[in-house]
Amino acid sequence: MGAGIKPSSLIADAEMKARVQRLWLDWTDEADAEGLTDFYGLQRRAAREVFIAGEVFFRFRPRRPEDGLAVPLQLQMIPSEMLPLSRSEPLPGGGAIRQGIEFDWLGRRVAYHFLRRHPGDVTDPGLAGETVRIPASEIVHVVDPVDAGQLRGVSRFAPAVAKLFLLDQYDDAELDRKKVAAMHALFITTPAPAEAFDAAESDEDGARVLDLQPGSVTMLAPGEEIQASSPADVGQTYEPFQYRTLLQVSAALGVPYAYLTNDMVRANYSNSRLALLEFRRRVEAYQHAVMVDPLCRPVWARWMDGLSGKKGSQEVFEVRRNRIRKILGNLVSEG
Repeated sequence: MGAGIKPSSLIADAEMKARVQRLWLDWTDEADAEGLTDFYGLQRRAAREVFIAGEVFFRFRPRRPEDGLAVPLQLQMIPSEMLPLSRSEPLPGGGAIRQGIEFDWLGRRVAYHFLRRHPGDVTDPGLAGETVRIPASEIVHVVDPVDAGQLRGVSRFAPAVAKLFLLDQYDDAELDRKKVAAMHALFITTPAPAEAFDAAESDEDGARVLDLQPGSVTMLAPGEEIQASSPADVGQTYEPFQYRTLLQVSAALGVPYAYLTNDMVRANYSNSRLALLEFRRRVEAYQHAVMVDPLCRPVWARWMDGLSGKKGSQEVFEVRRNRIRKILGNLVSEG
């Protein structure tokens, strides 16, 4: 998302356009209902949620004029787990709730049935499992659909999550192997039958131990010999295995290998530039299909409607209303 996707008003009046843009800039600092970031920070968080969880929701929260906001409107981010996938049931009149989304008999979205609290939040057990119905006009559903008729989002990590899980286990095992190999472990071989040894030389489990000190010379019993531990080494297979696995993960995520791993050793100028150009085209398509149309445009339209609650903004609405009337008049004359 970079620094955020910023709108540019199409108002012909330069002075009016400048006033609207300044008002928008003032509002962006107040857009987050939680007060954690601004509107462009919400865009970044939304893009992250869609990439990881597959979807995210925003709820329009109108405010009172006396709240002192530039425009009496804020956005509340709702994570995907707040809309239960298990909520599916028929409704009177031909409608139905499917995966937490309410549809009418024509298949139009009319409402969302959100949980009142996060399912992983145990600080308020009294609201566990309770849902609230919110009209679809108050919700913005940001999702990257990949199949026709898809209702809910799918994580971008879905094609790669199994490989990442196994790769993490493999790395943990390799770290443990290196840890054991770095230890100075010695084993004493005693010919049978072995003579009993002093209990002071044994540990809590009864096993015989021999404490080695730096520079010490220890005399062993007759017939005993020392063998050093030599754990098996993976040799030259570790790097190629890691590279091929991460290459498959980068292909599944749609992120170039060098940018996924920060491994610039294998990259040169030509192949890095080629990968970057293709990656930028995918990012631009993602921004338009996932962020601009589902999120930015509805927020801009609702923000313009929210200007009616701002004192001194009536002239902005007059310009907008006259423009809509002109468009409708042209359509009627052409019809």
